[in-house]
Amino acid sequence: MRHHQTFPFESLSQTKASLLEWSKGFEDVVWLDSNSHQDQYSSFEACLAVGAYFTIDALDVLHEFVGQQKDWLFGYFTYDVKNQIEDLTSGNADFLEFPELHFFQPRKIILVKEGQLHFHYLDGYANEVVSDYKAIFNTKPIQKLALNEFGPIKIKSRLTEEDYLEKANQFLEHIHRGDIYEANFCQEFYAEEANLDPLEKFQQLNEISEPPFATFLRMKEHYVLCASPERYLKKAGQKVISQPIKGTAPRGINTVEDKKISEHLTNDPKERSENIMITDLVRNDLSKSALKGSVEVEELCKPYVFKQVHQLISTVVSKVENHKNSLELILETFPMGSMTGAPKISAMKIIEELEETKRGMYSGAVGYFDPDGDFDFNVVIRSILYNASKKYISFSVGGAITAKSNPEKEFQECLLKAKAMREVLEKGQ
Repeated sequence: MRHHQTFPFESLSQTKASLLEWSKGFEDVVWLDSNSHQDQYSSFEACLAVGAYFTIDALDVLHEFVGQQKDWLFGYFTYDVKNQIEDLTSGNADFLEFPELHFFQPRKIILVKEGQLHFHYLDGYANEVVSDYKAIFNTKPIQKLALNEFGPIKIKSRLTEEDYLEKANQFLEHIHRGDIYEANFCQEFYAEEANLDPLEKFQQLNEISEPPFATFLRMKEHYVLCASPERYLKKAGQKVISQPIKGTAPRGINTVEDKKISEHLTNDPKERSENIMITDLVRNDLSKSALKGSVEVEELCKPYVFKQVHQLISTVVSKVENHKNSLELILETFPMGSMTGAPKISAMKIIEELEETKRGMYSGAVGYFDPDGDFDFNVVIRSILYNASKKYISFSVGGAITAKSNPEKEFQECLLKAKAMREVLEKGQ
């Protein structure tokens, strides 16, 4: 059971900064930040979960906990959990070495919601609520590191432009043969022997992007610095919501240009076809558990504006039976369609064949299960991944290859998506 206590706060930005600074005292941390993006499916402004009371690293244990325990779990699924769901393998190099999945039952949870801090502490830690509240608000503002303590990080590309174009054309050959209709082709950028202040870099990345599904995750030496604009899957009661993104364009230099770019993206046949194919895939995934006739596309190819880019987002919903196990809903739809392709299994096999590195955490999902069996998970994109013990930094970007794709334009789209991560890493701390 959990003890619940609320406290008011004045400054949202200072409160968030204080919570993140306070979280440095824990080795198991999940911070979820909506950056004040509010829609009908929003649950809170932000959430901090710290301190592992119980950890889970296996699907069968996770299934049992979600089905029987009435408490919170925070954690992640890597992309390679697909190998436990389907007859698939991942033999590519893995330099980050994230466990395939990891969840923890937090000792302490703090929700930032409706102008208050909501402390949800396991009963055994209830006597620490007031002292923690005081400690959080006595935390000094985050101090910047001394100039040049860590210099700029040298980023390398796993693929040359020529390599990328050659592989993109191989995807097109598969499409022309009818093996697939669409596939998400990703490439890795990385740095070795790199020192990083993960929390400071997360805050810089978040400030650049301010996305609705930002995440800072720490599991011992593994870090995820995530500026994701995309929701993978949410369950609220009997309703299930997925919001795939396909279709990207840069921001304009002024309002007039911005409007023109958004309109062009919305009406671009190639971008729309990418989105519609994945929306159809998501509809099919949700139909595996949906009550008959309940799958509905609430939004199709709707343009959304973020600080760095314009995106086309579709919203697909369904209704499930009350007794449906939450983890089963995820396993029936994982990995998310926007990061795989259509048909899904064929696309994942070809992706494995043509990509250079194991995706691991990239294009996986971070989120939570709550005591009611509801959940919300993002898509791990626009993210910096870090293994502190190996001093290895990685970020990957990708895009959809369809019959209408121009490999050179797809390469440029990858560079656009990489812009924020590269900017954060290449400037000194």
